[in-house]
Order: sequence, then structure tokens, then C-alpha cells
Amino acid sequence: MSIQWLLDRMQTFGDGEAIIWKGDRYTYKWLLDRVKYWETNLSSNGVGSGQVVVIEGDFSPNISALLLALIGNKNIVVPLSSSLPEKQKEQFVSIAEAQVKYTFDSDDGFQFEALKKRAENALILELQSTNEPGLILFSSGSTGKSKAVLHNFTKLLEKYRTPRPAFRMIIFLLFDHIGGVNTFFHILSNGGCIVAVDERSPEGVCKAIEAFKVEILPTSPTFLNLLLISEQYRYFDLSSLKRITYGTEPMPESTLKKVHEVLPDVQLQQTYGLSELGILRSKSKSSDSLWVKIGGENYQTKVVDGLLYIKTDSAMLGYLNAPSPFDEDGWFNTEDQVEVDGEYMRILGRKSDIINVGGEKVYPAEVESVLLEMDGVTDVAVTGEPNPILGQIVKARVNLGKEENISELKKRIREFCKGRLEQYKIPVKVEIAGETQFSARFKRMRR
Repeated sequence: MSIQWLLDRMQTFGDGEAIIWKGDRYTYKWLLDRVKYWETNLSSNGVGSGQVVVIEGDFSPNISALLLALIGNKNIVVPLSSSLPEKQKEQFVSIAEAQVKYTFDSDDGFQFEALKKRAENALILELQSTNEPGLILFSSGSTGKSKAVLHNFTKLLEKYRTPRPAFRMIIFLLFDHIGGVNTFFHILSNGGCIVAVDERSPEGVCKAIEAFKVEILPTSPTFLNLLLISEQYRYFDLSSLKRITYGTEPMPESTLKKVHEVLPDVQLQQTYGLSELGILRSKSKSSDSLWVKIGGENYQTKVVDGLLYIKTDSAMLGYLNAPSPFDEDGWFNTEDQVEVDGEYMRILGRKSDIINVGGEKVYPAEVESVLLEMDGVTDVAVTGEPNPILGQIVKARVNLGKEENISELKKRIREFCKGRLEQYKIPVKVEIAGETQFSARFKRMRR
């Protein structure tokens, strides 16, 4: 069985805490017993190996056990977050050609539904022919249509065979995100404890860290900015916290330095990964540095014309709804622009996000980092806007802590940026945003 090694290892953790969910504690023994329950459920519902199965919900005890049972049953799993719009869920289910759907409610109850679908996609049929389990994830679609990523689950799980230290970790990133999947299997393969949160808010997360002595918080730069604004770190005992890992988007340098200032005893570690490739091992130069070393077992990296390329045997099989992005030698162009300094690199941002002002490159994260230092600015998203003379100009959509006249704000931004940014990087157009500018995955939305 492709997951038997993991189940055998989990058996050795016995009565150790595997999951804390809504304040209740579930042991590894309970989780393994629940896997057997789901194996019986799958059999009684006629869910055969190779079938594409949707799980809709968030991390919970039942969903955790079902996921393990589906991998053991050689199914192709499609995790979908409950927070997705209904129309998008229907679209994803259709693209995945799912035959079965389990929908979970907030009390961990579920509904089973047999779907009148038939797998016809060549990649799905190819995976089914190997009798291996699979995973389908959908990209965030921040630069266009969401792409359906198909993985061989057996290959994806190989990295977790190497034992690592066990930690109590909040499972912050969502169920349908490669970072969330990575956190889940990292914890269970090492005898750690999954701490689920009722709400992914600064208060909810800090409350859980204090109550359950959480040691590691995997999250995003956007969430860390919200944590700084809320100052919830002042009102809870976070002394158990040893490390914060951050990824999914470029980190503004000003945000990183502020987090390091308010939580000086917590190690800050940048992570790097993609839905198409999984999560690479990483090591930050220091807690207040954006320079990071990435790679690890089974990963090769190279930089060509400033763009990062990665090659790995555990890469996805391909997109279900788009051409293969791999070159003939198996290299994947991440489209991330990077600087290199020896073994370390600095992620500057996606090539598609770069603003070209009269031939000069502007990286949105750099401008956002400066603007986030301004009094009253709680968040900002920087993009390019077409200009007949310069090609593009820099545009900033700003969230404010209190009401401010747009004319005064523009003047204040120009004055603040002088000496901090080159002239061509200073926003020419400024808008006040009336709503949040991040997704349910706490990732900044620039488009």
C-alpha cells in the first residue's frame, strides 16, 4: 500500500496527540481506528480504486482520516475549501471529472454523493492505469484561469519518509493548498500535533498558540501584516512559539523586520513551493533576512536570465486543463525573478507582476514594503497601469486605518517615498481601497 509506511509509523505514536480540533484532542490511535472506519465506508459506498473523489471542507478529524483512507484505496483526491464560491466549486468538480463527493459540515458530519461523471482526461486515465493514488489541486488563478494540477500522491509523499523533529503546529494554510497538504503530512509523519483553528484571524491564531502551546506557525506575509496591525501578539502568551514559517507570496522587508522586532525570540523562516512541484526545503540567512537557500532531497535548481527553474522527480504529472509547462529536460520555469548571492537567493516577485516604467523594472513588493511603513497605511497592493508615454506607471491601492482625503494621501505618499525609492518607483496613481485586498488564502490580490 502506497501509504502503509506512514500508517505503520503513526502506529508507533499510539496515545500521542495527533489533532486538536475545536478544543477536543484526538490521538494517533483514534485517527488510525477512524481510517479503518473510512475504509469500510468507501467499500460500502462502492468507491473503487482510481475513482476521483472530492472532499469539501476544512481540516478536521474525519477529513484527516478520510484523506488517509482514500490514499490507501488508490483514489485521486480533490480537496476543496468550503469558502470557495459555489460556481467555482462546480467548475472544479467538472474539470476534475469527479465520480464521488464527500461534503463535510462545521460539526464534522458529512454527506456522500455519487456523481454521474466519467474520467476521460488522458492524464487521469494514465494515472489510473498505474494503480497509484493521486491529488488534484487548483491554482489560485491570480493571473488568469485556475489550472488543475495532477500529482502522483505516492511520489509526493516520498519526502516525508525521512524522519524530522516533532512539533505542535497550527494548520493555517487551507485544505486545498499545497502548503496545507505539506503541513498535514509533515506533522503526521513525525508524530507532531495538528492544531486546527476555528477562525484564521490574528486573535483566533494567538488564542490557539497560547491554549495549546503551539510551537510552529506556518502562514503568509499578508497574515503577519494583519497580526502587526491588530497587535494581538500583545494580549496572549506566545512563549511556546519557536518558529514562524512564511511563504505563498513575496514578503515585504518592512513587515519582516517589524515581526522580528515584536517577536525577537521566534525564528522566522521563509519557505518556497508551488502547487506544481510541492514544498522545497529552505533555510533563511537570518530571521530578518529575505535571502533564502532552497532545494533539498530530489530537487535541482538553476537560474536563467534571472528566472528560477526547478526540476524534481516528484513534480506534477501535468495540468488537466492546460499544456505541460515542462521543457524537454523536465525543468519547470517558476516565472519567479530572483537575485543570487552564493548559495542564497532573494525572491523578487513573479515576472508577470513586474512593472515596466520607461524600460525600468519595478517590483511591487519593494514599493509595498515602503508604503507599509507609513502611518495609517494598513495594507497596499501595487500594480502597473498602461501609459501611452512610459508604457506603464506605478499604481497603489491603499487600505487606511482611518479616513483621509485622497489629495492629502497622494501628497503624503510622494513625500514619504522621496529618498526611499527611485523617482520612477513612486506611485503616480493612488486609490483608496474600500475592501480587503487578500484572498481566503491570505494572499495579496494585485489583479
